[in-house]
Amino acid sequence: MIAILVALASFMEVLDTTIANVALPYIAGGMGVSQDEASWVVTTYLVSNAIILTASSFLARTLGRKTFFLICLGAFTLSSLLCGFAPNLNALLLCRILQGFGGGGMVPVAQSILADSFPPAKRGQAFAVFGVAVVVAPVVGPTLGGWLSDNMSWHWCFLINVPVGMIAVALIWLLLQESPTARTEAQQRGNRFDVVGFVLVATFLGALEVVLDRGLEDDWFGSRFIVTFTVICILAFVLMIPWELSRRHPIIDLHMVATRQFGACFLVMLATGAILLATTQFLPQLVQQDFGYTATWAGLVLSPGGVVTMMMMFVVGRLAAKVQPRYLIAAGAVVCALSMYAMTNVYADLGFWFMARSRMLLGVGLPLIFVPIMAASYDGIQPSKTDQASALINAARNTGGSIGVSIVSNVLMHREQFHQSRLVEQVLPSNPQYQDTLQQITSFFAGHGSSLAQAHDQAIQWIGQQVQTQASYLAYMDAFWVLMLISLAAVPLAMMLRTIKLGGAVHVGH
Repeated sequence: MIAILVALASFMEVLDTTIANVALPYIAGGMGVSQDEASWVVTTYLVSNAIILTASSFLARTLGRKTFFLICLGAFTLSSLLCGFAPNLNALLLCRILQGFGGGGMVPVAQSILADSFPPAKRGQAFAVFGVAVVVAPVVGPTLGGWLSDNMSWHWCFLINVPVGMIAVALIWLLLQESPTARTEAQQRGNRFDVVGFVLVATFLGALEVVLDRGLEDDWFGSRFIVTFTVICILAFVLMIPWELSRRHPIIDLHMVATRQFGACFLVMLATGAILLATTQFLPQLVQQDFGYTATWAGLVLSPGGVVTMMMMFVVGRLAAKVQPRYLIAAGAVVCALSMYAMTNVYADLGFWFMARSRMLLGVGLPLIFVPIMAASYDGIQPSKTDQASALINAARNTGGSIGVSIVSNVLMHREQFHQSRLVEQVLPSNPQYQDTLQQITSFFAGHGSSLAQAHDQAIQWIGQQVQTQASYLAYMDAFWVLMLISLAAVPLAMMLRTIKLGGAVHVGH
């Protein structure tokens, strides 16, 4: 019950990272603002989410994990209600910031609660339940958001959290026991808060999220706004490293990040976040843009993969107690790479099940990475640092997701322009193939009742549309090649992980 309730709360939080994406046109129309302005609804949530992650370890130790988790869940539920009734964009953005703060604190503490509540032998299965929430939620988000916006109202994208949140608060308050060691450890350490470190880390992560999320829309370094935030991000990062390395109780233990075990897990989670979020955002975009799918059918393309993921999570939960994490993670990365490789063969005659099968293959691979990486990342971590380890792993997933979406967005834009310019070079009156195609299409339209002049114009327009469509297919092929390489990069990182004791006590000192 604890695993299910904690996973349910985390499911809501991760769901809200993607559910608002498809509702942006409705929010823009309902509030009388441009879609560019409405996109800040997503950015503000991601930024506040990134900021609170760094402080969640200190707050969980100070208040107790159960108390802090309930405060976060309550704040998330209340701010969801306020988002649903926001009268204007400024009020909605403020509520989304509060929602991001509440949600950002929940997920890392949820992992710490599971790590404390379950013995090592059962921990893999507990993380499997949690993994279902974190991996399936981004898949459900666009589908659910699109359906609610189409059939009810964009307000329900936020209001749907309220009854679930209220039930989760009541049951967690009744069932969850406070960790007996958390406050004791905090008192022994003095539980000092690294204010300067928090400001530097929060500034670095927040500015990075803004740059990644807004860069393409604002023309990257052609925008003074993006240049300013890039400079802020770099300065905060440069100042953060010596400060955190010299503190006795840093907000982020960079020594832990630099270890072979945790550092490799951190980088693998970056790659996993990039694959998960990028494919979840751009596969529906592909089938809607180039295959004419409705929002509902685009969501259904992802659904079989979600079902496979749920089943695989529990299979991998059992495997994690018997097989070394590095082998499972490497196998998962290879399966994800095969899924991305299949999508590099995209063309106009593909049907629904080709897309769904590639997503199902990804649904096999992601759990093979996600569950073992959770168990491996805690190996060798002192109990007093599990909250910080959780925060860092979740920061890696969130930041990796933003990096993945940003990379694919840029690949699609620049490669589509490149391919279109190459294809246009062949569409010349002197090209015999072009003339042959033009005559055939003109005859087709003329045979359907158009005059010869109209048929000629329609044929030229049709050829232009085909050039754009083919350029788009080629750009998506390039994007999936990039995601395949990101997946394969996780294989050597996985093999760096050390052998851990399966099903026994967690190794602490090293």
